[in-house]
Amino acid sequence: MTDQERTPDTDAPDNDVVLTSRARIARNVAGIPFVHRADEVQRKQAIERVLPSLNPSTCSEETEWFDLESITALQRRVLFEKNLISRQHADLRGPRGVAVARDGNLSMMVNEEDHVRMHAIAPGLQPGKCFERVRQLDKSAEQKIEWAFHQRWGYQTACPTNSGTGVRFSAMLHLPALRLTRELEKVRQAAKDLHLAVRGYYGEGSESSGHFYQVSNQVTLGCSEQELLDRFMKTIVPGIVNYERSARQALLRRDQIAIEDRVQRDLAILRSARVIKVDEAMRRLSTIRLGVCLDLVQDVPLDRLNRLFQQIQSGQLQQTAARSLTPPESQAARATLLREQLAGQ
Repeated sequence: MTDQERTPDTDAPDNDVVLTSRARIARNVAGIPFVHRADEVQRKQAIERVLPSLNPSTCSEETEWFDLESITALQRRVLFEKNLISRQHADLRGPRGVAVARDGNLSMMVNEEDHVRMHAIAPGLQPGKCFERVRQLDKSAEQKIEWAFHQRWGYQTACPTNSGTGVRFSAMLHLPALRLTRELEKVRQAAKDLHLAVRGYYGEGSESSGHFYQVSNQVTLGCSEQELLDRFMKTIVPGIVNYERSARQALLRRDQIAIEDRVQRDLAILRSARVIKVDEAMRRLSTIRLGVCLDLVQDVPLDRLNRLFQQIQSGQLQQTAARSLTPPESQAARATLLREQLAGQ
């Protein structure tokens, strides 16, 4: 699983605003209490019931299993930074693990909030592609596992908002112009009215970093999977995308020189800094990404920028260095990486 394999495709639909799309399916093993009610023995039983479904002879994906109890804290952090597990899954104690597909774009968390959460990611606005992949994984798992299911309420989940189909769609949106024009609160209110969740770069419980916001459906009960997908892909996300694009053009009309100055200043700082913290780096990269999408920067490829948002995270810097880094060392390594990757062509 390499960073190159995780690189977002710059030809993906609506990739100027939509960094990635995701689809997630939540399931629980019949006959075993939900994770928050299960003891250690029962959590181990859940793992034992799930692992046979990952057998290469029957599973739709070739995966690698990571036992989160036995791997290092750094390995868990890197899995989290690559969006393969949640922060909760990384920090929990007790029997739990994750199966990761070879390309690093699909994972199956075991014993997070639910016994199983299958999750796929793709560049740009492609939730249908993600859903087809997790649906195939779900179908192959069903050959080995009986899921907890109610004839009236559908798939049973630890959180009632996930009951029904157990499916959630989300998109990671880059909304710097809406933030700069102070229109973002309107998006938040509209999302609330539409029963959508708006979270930060790292998902639930996180704040926005680099002007990235993760938007997902909150309700899965009473709608079919296709209805949820169509609404999300054809109405919800396109509406926000068009709003952000309009805000970007409004910024240019209002004062293009000021926007160019802001973009070029941040680019110059990252091309010369010797130490930099992750929050500052995310913020300045966000401005540069806006400049690339507005054709104000021509010598930095968008896919390289997209890759940097993950590469500058502390865990991945330590993994690259193959040793623990002190905060000052991380800041220096981050600055070096940015200088190298953002050097003019």
